[in-house]
Amino acid sequence: MWGQILWCLIGLVVGLIIGFLVARVLMQKYLKKNPPINEKMIEVMMTSMGRKPSKKQVTQVMNQMNKFM
Repeated sequence: MWGQILWCLIGLVVGLIIGFLVARVLMQKYLKKNPPINEKMIEVMMTSMGRKPSKKQVTQVMNQMNKFM
């Protein structure tokens, strides 16, 4: 009786860990392939704030955003 409950709990914990790791890897692949923001979006955002961004500024912002991903 207790052995069956213990095996069920162990299976549940292992399943949760494996599921989390697989979901994390898949999400990282998806975000790398389809980034949520690109250089054109940053350029439009900076232009809407009244600045004409240079290529260097856009690249710096992209590098900072990629550092946090």
